[in-house]
Amino acid sequence: MSASKKRKLDGAAVPLEAEASGTKRSKQAAPPARPSSPEDPPESDAQESEDGEDEDEDDEAEDNEDEDNEGGQDEGQVHKAAENVVEAQSTKIFEDLGVMESLCEACANLGFKHPTAIQEQAIPLALQGRDIIGLAETGSGKTAAFALPILQMLMEKPQGFFGLILAPTRELAYQIAQQVEALGSVISVKCAVLVGGMDMNPQAIALARNPHIVVATPGRLLDHLENTKGFSLKRLKALVLDEADRLLDLDFGPVIDKILRILPREGRRSFLFSATMSSKVESLQRASLQNPVKVSISSSSHQVVQTLVQRYIFIPHKHKDLYLIHLCNDYIGQPTIIFARTVNEVQRISILLRKLGFGAIPLHGQLSQSSRLGALNKFRARSRDILVATDVAARGLDIPSVNLIINLDLPGESKTYVHRVGRTARAGKSGKAVSFVTQYDLELFQRIEYALGKKIEEEVIPKDEAMVLMERVGEAQRVAIKEMKEIHDQRGRRGGFGRGGRGRRGRDEMDREEG
Repeated sequence: MSASKKRKLDGAAVPLEAEASGTKRSKQAAPPARPSSPEDPPESDAQESEDGEDEDEDDEAEDNEDEDNEGGQDEGQVHKAAENVVEAQSTKIFEDLGVMESLCEACANLGFKHPTAIQEQAIPLALQGRDIIGLAETGSGKTAAFALPILQMLMEKPQGFFGLILAPTRELAYQIAQQVEALGSVISVKCAVLVGGMDMNPQAIALARNPHIVVATPGRLLDHLENTKGFSLKRLKALVLDEADRLLDLDFGPVIDKILRILPREGRRSFLFSATMSSKVESLQRASLQNPVKVSISSSSHQVVQTLVQRYIFIPHKHKDLYLIHLCNDYIGQPTIIFARTVNEVQRISILLRKLGFGAIPLHGQLSQSSRLGALNKFRARSRDILVATDVAARGLDIPSVNLIINLDLPGESKTYVHRVGRTARAGKSGKAVSFVTQYDLELFQRIEYALGKKIEEEVIPKDEAMVLMERVGEAQRVAIKEMKEIHDQRGRRGGFGRGGRGRRGRDEMDREEG
């Protein structure tokens, strides 16, 4: 295979027992100077909620506080993995990591020529039988980093219910299953997906067929363990906790504790992967992993990939729609994700764009599960080129070839910003993220820049170019407001966007992002 230029990080796996030696956190740049901005750096990314906030605000948008202690260290030698980023030409291929030939062939069929940094560090250790904690920015190839070792172990000792992969949300569970089946196509690996919001009977039938890998959200998995006759994981050989901090954010902690008590501990390899790490995950790590090795390629939880171009547009709040349409015109036909803060705004922007001739489709947590999967599939298939979403689409979802991310509303936390912009510039590709900053967002934007450790460059759009669109956009706005009123009237009669009311969520609904 031909070699291609890759970004390598000077670092290695860190045994947890050696971390006490005190790897230094990389220093962040001072926050950018802004008029009327506070002099002292902000102590928290959390944005205080205001009275009268939209009732459709994302309920699940809170992230854990950052208490990362990352670095690289191998057999007593400490490296500052994230501080020493060098350009180098990767000469390694998957065979060099110990991956068997048939799986290397599957990687080649999927277009994976060279391993990413997290794969290069984690796969050899996993094949040596070590438990792994993997930390890497979004779009770094974490799924293949745990899927390839599990598939190789499965080929050496094939059996049903060999591996279990826990994911926080339904969409991510389906996505992981698709990737595992694609990588394991040469051995016809069988996956069963267990998620809430779907009929349990077809899932029970799938379990009766003795699948090799079970991909599940914790609530639905526990339902099957307690109620599905004949279903047992006593012979389980591999466990993966993907997006571990998000699992805890969605209050899965007690459910996961019950699952871990049921699973066998002896003879089981365990992997914990996430884009971010917090102190809340420590107890989960101790309960699920044995003598783990920490693999980290991130300087902090706020690192973005080098191929991402970040820009901001400073505009009056009342002109956000005008500049949004101008930007969409510039990138017409290119896959774009627009992030808004509330369900109401996502619906309104989707209607506005459609009235102006754009192929836009909404995605938020108040849609039914089938509607959400349908929206994602249409966007992936390019039958719609604009996805308007709440933060339900910010984490974990791997949607190939997204060229542009637009933050119409800035997120309340810097970690959420990182996950949003991580939907583009994935797997070594380039991408662009543009954030709209109004007179009300200066402090919030400053917090994001401070967390990133860099200033984001401004994208200048001449005002007269945007104002030309005022008449057309104004008419579309009036139509959108009228349709939104009709939607709210129907919602008042039915409750929710076709999925019932918003009462207390049971176990079956825990894996549904509110968005």
